[in-house]
Amino acid sequence: MLKGIGVSPGVVWGKSAVLRGPAMEIPEYPISPEQVEAEIARLHEAVDRSRSQLVSISAHLVRNLGQEHTYILDTHILILDDPTFVKTATEAISQFRINAEWALRRALDHFIKVFDEVADEYIKERRRDVEQVGGRILHNLLGQAPDLLAGFKEPVILISHDLTPADTLQLTKEKVLGFATDIGSATSHTAIMARALEIPAVVGLKNISERIETGDLILIDGDEGIVILSPSQDVLEFYKAKQVRLRTQMDELEELRDLPPRTLDGKEIILAANIEYAKEVETALTYGAQGVGLFRTEYLFINRRTLPSEEEQFQEYRKIAQMVHPHFAVIRTVDLGGDKFLSPPPLGGGLNPALGLRAIRFCLKEIALFKAQLRAILRASHYGKLRLMFPLISGVEELRRAREILAETAEELRHSGIPFDSDLKVGVMIETPSAVVIADLLARESDFFSIGTNDLSQYSLAIDRVNEEVAYLYDPLHPSILRSIHSVVQAAHNRGLWVDLCGEMSGDPLNAIILLGLELDELSMNPLFIPRMKQVLRSLSFSGAREVAAQTLHLPTGAEVRDYLKQEASRRFGLRFH
Repeated sequence: MLKGIGVSPGVVWGKSAVLRGPAMEIPEYPISPEQVEAEIARLHEAVDRSRSQLVSISAHLVRNLGQEHTYILDTHILILDDPTFVKTATEAISQFRINAEWALRRALDHFIKVFDEVADEYIKERRRDVEQVGGRILHNLLGQAPDLLAGFKEPVILISHDLTPADTLQLTKEKVLGFATDIGSATSHTAIMARALEIPAVVGLKNISERIETGDLILIDGDEGIVILSPSQDVLEFYKAKQVRLRTQMDELEELRDLPPRTLDGKEIILAANIEYAKEVETALTYGAQGVGLFRTEYLFINRRTLPSEEEQFQEYRKIAQMVHPHFAVIRTVDLGGDKFLSPPPLGGGLNPALGLRAIRFCLKEIALFKAQLRAILRASHYGKLRLMFPLISGVEELRRAREILAETAEELRHSGIPFDSDLKVGVMIETPSAVVIADLLARESDFFSIGTNDLSQYSLAIDRVNEEVAYLYDPLHPSILRSIHSVVQAAHNRGLWVDLCGEMSGDPLNAIILLGLELDELSMNPLFIPRMKQVLRSLSFSGAREVAAQTLHLPTGAEVRDYLKQEASRRFGLRFH
């Protein structure tokens, strides 16, 4: 059995089809001065061919899945259109007089080196976008653009080192039962597409493409993130029964979609969605989201050479406000700088960019950029229920300065006669230990809190959660994190503020008991997790959850907390977690 990351739910088994493909041999040879112009033209032709292919796949996507997911391919097309991306390669052709393939490989290596220095998981996935686009251009330069599914006569489980979003879009449920890859994460565009296509998938398996041969019988469990090689008849019978249970569970979850997340004793907690693109709002509402608890705005700024205009941002934010109505949407100001940057990212940004000039620190330095975004958000607030949130606040001084700039921006709009919500709620993202300690002070000057447990856990436990050597220490159920959440909620509620939690832990059904018991007002998560969380919450009592949460605050380790939650879930509420 191999353990990876389940990114698209479902259980399937069948024969494997391993897509190793021919090793891409990158030719390296010198060219004469007279050949430079022709070689540059050859590179541009490959770029144009790559763009045409992506546009064609995008059109196919619109016909089969609608417009909602075209943004994924738009990202790749945007990279192709970035002049710096191609310019770096053309300059290498001219300067070193080398062939187009090798020049492009040099350019890709440069960009990949920069991305490899980044800790942020979201940005790492954009690194893969750049690498995948470069790979497509190289394939076109080399004349290698085979049909992904050519030669397969029956439905198979695809095994590969990686699949690009464009690869994934060629998959159909008639030809592909599921797929598994060596690399990848839950935030990758490939994972998003797998969920949209409803194809079970497991990624991050490290070397599965080297351990399996085409024709091998394998089983994929996208819920648990496991792959079983050569499953026995007993194992298959077990999973056949699980398939039946999953279908029944999905029917039950569908029935819950329009019901409130209300406990047995009447306590309601809001379940909202974390999104990165306006086009995800429709999906979130389909899964029963009661709003957008976190809209990350970084994608508007990265993988491009110029800043987005105020008007471009306004159109996007207004779209969200209108789509989510009558619910609310929380827009987080851009977390740029440090390890999030415009393309191409700068080298030498500090030894630890996650602790450097980023988020609100970056915005308070780049006032023009900050005010343009604030103007766009304020203008969009006229069209729906928007809330504004500042990331990575570590002290009251930062919050005051940010609010001063917001007030200046609002006054400028008022003077110009541009309408906006004058009662726009302004909140703070609690994701630093210092913000936890002074939560009572921040509460005096905020309208709400949102606890970002991903970064809070990383900073509190002093670990890099994407470093495999220490990632095992990352545990949102660590006693220090639970006590931090408890103290922040208490500080906020003492001032009448509501509190949201938007980290990965908010989507884990086992955590529902403790988060409810710690009296969070809202949980914001990947939309896919909302139905199951609602089901669990409707099986709990608020009074019982409070008793469980109070006890967990005295347990010494995350493992003991986890065991206790499973025990009490079964004893008190009849819920079983593996």
